[in-house]
Amino acid sequence: MARKRIGEMLVEVGILTPEQLQQALREQRETEERLGDVLINKGYITQEQLVEVLEFQLGIPHVQLSQYQIDRNLLKLIPERLAKTYKVVPFRREGNRLFVAMVDPLDYYAIDDLRMTTGFAIEPAIAARDDIQRAIHRYYNLQESVEAAIQSVPAEALVDEAEANRVDSPVVRLMNQILLQAVSARASDIHFDPQPEGVRIRYRVDGVLRTEQTLPRSMQNVLVARVKVLASLNIAEQRLPQDGRFQLHEANHDIDVRVSTMPTAHGEKVVLRVLDLRTTVLQLEQLGFSDANLSTFRAMLHRPQGAILITGPTGSGKTSTLYAALRERATPEVNVITIEDPIEYQMDGVNQVQVNHATGLTFARGLRAILRQDPDIVMIGEIRDDETAEIAARAAVTGHQVFSTLHTNDAASALNRLMDMGVEPYMVASAITGVVAQRLVRKVCRQCSVPYQPTPIEEKLFADYGCSSENLVIGRGCRACGNTGYKGRMAVHELFLMDDEIARMVLNRQSDSDYRAYALAHGMTAMIADGLAKASAQLTTVQEVLRVTAMDARY
Repeated sequence: MARKRIGEMLVEVGILTPEQLQQALREQRETEERLGDVLINKGYITQEQLVEVLEFQLGIPHVQLSQYQIDRNLLKLIPERLAKTYKVVPFRREGNRLFVAMVDPLDYYAIDDLRMTTGFAIEPAIAARDDIQRAIHRYYNLQESVEAAIQSVPAEALVDEAEANRVDSPVVRLMNQILLQAVSARASDIHFDPQPEGVRIRYRVDGVLRTEQTLPRSMQNVLVARVKVLASLNIAEQRLPQDGRFQLHEANHDIDVRVSTMPTAHGEKVVLRVLDLRTTVLQLEQLGFSDANLSTFRAMLHRPQGAILITGPTGSGKTSTLYAALRERATPEVNVITIEDPIEYQMDGVNQVQVNHATGLTFARGLRAILRQDPDIVMIGEIRDDETAEIAARAAVTGHQVFSTLHTNDAASALNRLMDMGVEPYMVASAITGVVAQRLVRKVCRQCSVPYQPTPIEEKLFADYGCSSENLVIGRGCRACGNTGYKGRMAVHELFLMDDEIARMVLNRQSDSDYRAYALAHGMTAMIADGLAKASAQLTTVQEVLRVTAMDARY
C-alpha cells in the first residue's frame, strides 16, 4: 500500500480543497493535534466522511467497537499511554496478528510503535473518534478502577461503611466513573444485575437497555454497599427492598440519582434512575407536539383555573411536559408552587417543595399547606393516592390551576381513574380542563436513514388513520447511533378536552370507551395517528409507533 496521508486522500476524492488542507496543516503544527481532529474540529469534514474515504478508497475495514466484548488480556498488550496517545484500541487477535481500531489507520509511526511494543503484526481498522474515546474510557479507565477496587476488598466480603464512603477509595472512584459514563451515554437508568458469572451493568439509552460490561462476581457486594451508603440506606439489610436517592457533584456534572434495591436469587439487584441536573427545561415547541396539538395545549394552559393532567407509563416524559408547561406560565405576576418527589429541575420564579416522608410531608399534607399560600398555579408531581386526588380536584374548582400526572393507558381513562380514587363525578366534571396522554418513540438516526417500503398491512394502517405511507424511512444502523438505527426520542400525544357533553357522560359514569369514542368523533387525534403522522414526516418509524401505541391499533 502506498504511504498516502489522510489529507492527500481527502483532496484526491474532492472532499477537501488543497487550500483547506494547507490551512489545517498549519494549525496542526501550532496545536500538535492530529490532522483528522483538526479537519473535523474546523468543520472541513465529518467523522463519517473520514471513515468512508478510508473504508471505500483503501479497503480498510470499519469496526463498531460497541459491538465487541473486548478480552481484557488484549488491553494489556497496548499500554493505556499508547492507546490515548494514538487513539487506538485492540479488539481481536489471530495468531501473531493483532487487530487494532484506529482513528487514523494511515499513521504508520503509530503502527510501527505498536508493532515494536506488542511484538505482533498490526492489522489496522478504522473507527470513529468518539467510538475510540468511549472505548478507551470504558476499557482502560474503568478497568483500572475495577482492578483497584478488587484489590482493596476481600473477594466475597461486604465492604464496611467506612470503606464505601472514603473519598479516595477505589470503590468510590469506580462508582463515580460508572455514573459519569452513564451521563455521557445519555442513559436514563443504570442496572446492576447479579448473575452467576458476574455483575452485569446495563444502561437504558433512548428507552432500550444495552449491556455496557460485566464485572467480576466479587464486585457485587462492594458496588451495592457504595450505592447504599450514597443513598443513606441500610448496608446490612439484604433481604428487603430499599429505596433512596442521592446527588453526585463531579467536575461540571451535578447528577441526581434515585435508587432502588431488590433481593434476587444471586444477590441484590440495584437500579439507578439518573438525572443530569445540567439538563435545561424544554420549551413547549421542543416536546414534539403537532401544530394542532400545540395550539390546543397552549389554550388549555392559559385558562384561569381547572386541572390539566399528563398521563402515561413511567419513563414517558410526563415530567418534562409538566416543567415545560410551568416554564410557559411562570411569570412574575403568577404565584407558582410545586410539590414534587423528587424535584428534578430547579426553576427560577417557581416555589418548589420536596416531599419528605420521614418528616410526614406527603403530597396530601404539602398540598394542603400550598393552598394556604395564595397560589395561582399548583403543580403536583404525581397523583398517587385518594387524598391527593380529592384535594387536587377541590383546588381546581376553587379558582386554582392545577398541573399533575397520572398513570393511565390513554387520555380518556383518566376520568374514571379519578373516580375510582374516590373523587365524586361532579367534582371530576367540574375540575378537569383536559388530559394529555403521551409516549416516547425513538427518532430515526439522520446519519443512516434509508427509504422504507411498508408492508400492505402497514399501508392500510396509514390509510385508515389518514396518513401518507410514502417517503417512509428506517435507520440502517451506524456508528453515530450505536448501530441501532435510532438516536434520541420524541413524544407522541393525544389531547382530550372536557366539554359539556363529556361532563354529562361523567355524571352518568359512562365507560372509558364511550369518552374516547366521543372525543375521537369531535376532533381528538388518536396517539397512534399522531405517531403515524410523525413517521410520515420521517421523524420516526412505523415499528416504533406500533411498539408504544399497540393498544390503539386494530392490527
